Amino acid sequence: MPSFIQDPGRALEHLMFGLGQLFLLPTLLTITALFLYAFYALGAFSWQAWQRRQGDPAGFELQQLRQIAPHTSHADLEAAAVSRLEPVRIITRVMPMLGLVATMIPMGPALKALGDGQLSEVASNLMLAFSAVILALIATAITYPIAHVRRRWYASDLRRLEQETQA
Repeated sequence: MPSFIQDPGRALEHLMFGLGQLFLLPTLLTITALFLYAFYALGAFSWQAWQRRQGDPAGFELQQLRQIAPHTSHADLEAAAVSRLEPVRIITRVMPMLGLVATMIPMGPALKALGDGQLSEVASNLMLAFSAVILALIATAITYPIAHVRRRWYASDLRRLEQETQA
């Protein structure tokens, strides 16, 4: 009689472990890609901040959109602002979860290796787990202020554009 029929709980345990391990590589690749994107977003944000300080119209995206299409509605401008904020807001919310996933997946093998007395494998799994969560949290720490400052910029720009329209 097959072992999974004799002990269905054990079979389910192995199935869940295997499924969890399948997500390690995609999670690590996603963390890496979003970590790199966070630095790209930081560079773009820094450039836009410099443009805004210099009074360069390129730093005021919503005003440029209104100049290109003067009949753009306030709702369309708000949608453009939300669309511009979306990538960094998603990273800010998703990266801590991905960091947790990338921490928890290697913990199973680490605990098994600990039980088997394989300390080098424990260390290797823990190093992977902690490195992933650190990168995820750094990306979050970079994108969180970007999202909030840009949100303030866009709210201010929308208010200014609305006042200009009413005048």
